[in-house]
Amino acid sequence: MSTNKPRDVQVCPIATDTRILRSRSWSRLRFEIEYALAKGTTANSYLIESEKTAIIDPPGETFTQIYLEALKQRFHFENLDYVILGHVNPNRAATLKALLEIAPQITFVCSNPGAINLRAALENPDLQILVMRGEETLDLGNGHNLQFIPTPNPRYADQLCTYDPQTEVLYTDKLFGAHVCGDQVFDEGWEVYNEDRRYYFDCLMAPHARQVETALDKLADFPVRMYANGHGPLVRYGLIDLTKAYREWSQQQTSADLTVALIYASAYGNTATLAQAIARGITKAGVAVESINCEFTEPEEIRAAVEKAGGFIIGSPTLGGHAPTPVQTALGIVLSTATNNKLAGAFGSFGWSGEAVDLIESKLKDAGYRFGFDTIRVKFKPDDATLQLCEEAGTDFAQALKKARKVRSPSQPATTVEQAVGRIVGSLCVLTAKEGDRSSAMLASWVSQASFNPPGLTIAVAKDRAVETLTHTGNKFVLNILKEGNHLGLMKHFLKPFGPGQDRFADVAAEETESGSPILTDALAYLECSVQNRMESGDHWLVYATVESGKLLDTDGVTAVHHRKSATHY
Repeated sequence: MSTNKPRDVQVCPIATDTRILRSRSWSRLRFEIEYALAKGTTANSYLIESEKTAIIDPPGETFTQIYLEALKQRFHFENLDYVILGHVNPNRAATLKALLEIAPQITFVCSNPGAINLRAALENPDLQILVMRGEETLDLGNGHNLQFIPTPNPRYADQLCTYDPQTEVLYTDKLFGAHVCGDQVFDEGWEVYNEDRRYYFDCLMAPHARQVETALDKLADFPVRMYANGHGPLVRYGLIDLTKAYREWSQQQTSADLTVALIYASAYGNTATLAQAIARGITKAGVAVESINCEFTEPEEIRAAVEKAGGFIIGSPTLGGHAPTPVQTALGIVLSTATNNKLAGAFGSFGWSGEAVDLIESKLKDAGYRFGFDTIRVKFKPDDATLQLCEEAGTDFAQALKKARKVRSPSQPATTVEQAVGRIVGSLCVLTAKEGDRSSAMLASWVSQASFNPPGLTIAVAKDRAVETLTHTGNKFVLNILKEGNHLGLMKHFLKPFGPGQDRFADVAAEETESGSPILTDALAYLECSVQNRMESGDHWLVYATVESGKLLDTDGVTAVHHRKSATHY
């Protein structure tokens, strides 16, 4: 797939009186944690033309002009009656303002929180808005009597799904999406999207698993033949399997016995993006997140989440030199509820000053809480390196919680099976990877040749490893095979704990391949590899990669091997 293609709008009929307009970006759109796979994305919008005409989910401002041009070629704007919004964010404001200028007769359709956000985003208190709370319908004629299902979560408190009984199409907004761009409108051969859909869920949905389960319960009442989602291919062929997967993935989170309460508010979306990255780091380490947007959450719900959680993290923007009132209220609840043996964290974004983050940090320190990571302060919009730091901070936080629990539990001696499995010997390697501003590495010994033609290998990567994010399909990495005799220094270096965002390659001799991945020059040999696919294997991902190039750096050296005493230890 070329990333140099210009953005365009792909138009296709998908059901009776219904067309999709897929605004396509062939490369990543912006800095968001869920775009890390860099496979591009589509912003899916829908046009229903019956006795009345409705647009569902116009795209953000990066597509405004080409989207409106595509619409103009296909229908007359004076016939546009409704614009239905699955959620409202500031990014959509430019497109909505442009639509209003062309078609001032528009009535917007959204949830009640969506109406509040819409008036603020468009700076217009007099908009024509139909608020849908769940029992109302909208009749477009010819059987298109639309029904509405509020499916809020902390990140998208205004999320609204729309169901058309005439076509049995469910417009799911953020649910069931994937950030991948291509010519395929529907998900024929849907299994090729499994990794993309799982990654999208892990980034966007896992921190809101309880709300996702509630949404699935609501949506189960509707006979559906297609999910018309907000991003990626439409879900038709894999609908049953993806619905089942969402249920299973959500239950993995809600049934976890160790949780973190992640409490935040966000003025312009930046603090929410940081929260999402931290949550991603926590969940990939096997700890659940109870994500709480304190602007839309009752005090009692915050209190209950904090009481249940093993630790808590608070994030805030700075507005006028202060934390917003909902954050101050939530902080008061936390201080009066959480015992000070609970792990704490603080983060936030700001424009000119960061007093809100300083306030949270000082209050928690004064109360005697121990911090799971250094307080994160981000000016303006986070970049790739900042999001990597946030994700790694979340993972560190989760691992500290798990370690504390393990200390409180009496250790059990290794079983004979664990001792036997531990005798499987592997070559000692260091996996290194870099993409853009993000780089990472890990010590690896679970490596095996997997194919002759093409030459390929498998490597087991723990889900909570920082480098895991850089081992998705399409990514490149270097496998550095260590040499017996000088391996101890490299082994010691890469076994030590690194802080979030810390350079793994400081103090080691390294060069870069053409793709940017570091080569350890003191290694015995190296292989530059390209990830072909991955398989989920318990607490690891089993990565299959083909070898694209490599070199033996020391013809007289011997491969270092790693001997373990138990299957439960590296």
